[in-house]
Amino acid sequence: MTDARALLRDAEARLAAGGVASPQHDAEVLLAFVADVSRTAISITDITPAQATTYEALVERRAAREPLQHLTGSAHFRYVELAVGPGVFVPRPETELLAGWVIEAAARIAAEGRAPVVVDLCTGSGAIAKSIAHEVPSAIVHAVELSDDALAWAERNLAHTTVRLTPGDVATALPDLDKTVDLVVCNPPYIPLEAWESVAPEARDHDPHLALFSGADGLDAMRALEATAARLLVPGGLVGAEHADAQGESAPGVFAATGRWTDVRDHSDFNERPRFLTARLAR
Repeated sequence: MTDARALLRDAEARLAAGGVASPQHDAEVLLAFVADVSRTAISITDITPAQATTYEALVERRAAREPLQHLTGSAHFRYVELAVGPGVFVPRPETELLAGWVIEAAARIAAEGRAPVVVDLCTGSGAIAKSIAHEVPSAIVHAVELSDDALAWAERNLAHTTVRLTPGDVATALPDLDKTVDLVVCNPPYIPLEAWESVAPEARDHDPHLALFSGADGLDAMRALEATAARLLVPGGLVGAEHADAQGESAPGVFAATGRWTDVRDHSDFNERPRFLTARLAR
C-alpha cells in the first residue's frame, strides 16, 4: 500500500509548480476521486499501487492545467451535480450567485400561487436551469443552447428534470414565448477577443470558445440578450446576466441605453468584484 499523505504532499507540490490556483484542494479531490472516498477520509485510506499510478497520471494532467472537472467528469453547482467534459463550459462558483438571484425571484412568484416561466439562455451544461427546476419545482423552465457539443451535455444533465431544452441562438430563441416569460437568465460569453492571453489556461485551452469570447468589447452577446429578453418578457419581467469584472458599468449600460428597462443594477461576487446585472422590463 502507498501512504496517502506522501502522495498528497508530492501532488500538491507538483500542482503548485504548474501554477494551479488551489493545489491542496485539487490534490485532495483527485485522490478522493481515485480512491472513491470522501476528502475527509483520504488520510486514513490505504491507496493501492494501481490507484497510486492512476492518481499520478491525473496529477500530471492537472499540473498541465487540464480542468479538474474534466478529470473527475463532474462539477458541483449549488445543490446539483453536473456531468461535464470537453465541449462544454465548466460552471464557476461565481455563477451560483446569479442562479441564486433568479431562484429567489422565481420562488417569490411561486409563493403567489403561480408557476413562474423562466428561460435560461446559453445554458451550457444546464447548471442554472437544473438548479431552478430543483429548487423551485413548480417553475416552468426553458433552456436554450447553440453548441451541439454543449447541447449533448445539457441533454444528459437535464434528462430527468422538467426543464424543456431547445437548440437555438440567444438572438432568435423561443419566439413562441414572446411576452409570456417572467424571468430570463443568462451566463453569456463576455470575454473580448483581445483578452485572449489573459484567460486562464483551464478556460482558454479547454472551454469552448463559443462560450468565452464575444466580439471586440466582449458585449456582442449581451446586446443580443438585451433584445431577446425585451421580446420574451412580460411587462415588469426580470432579466439577470453575468459579465466580466471589468464590465461593471459597460454591461448594465447595454440595458440602460435602450430606454426599455428600469431598476438596472449591478451585483458583486464573493470577492466584491462586479459580476452580474439585473433589470426590469418597463411596463
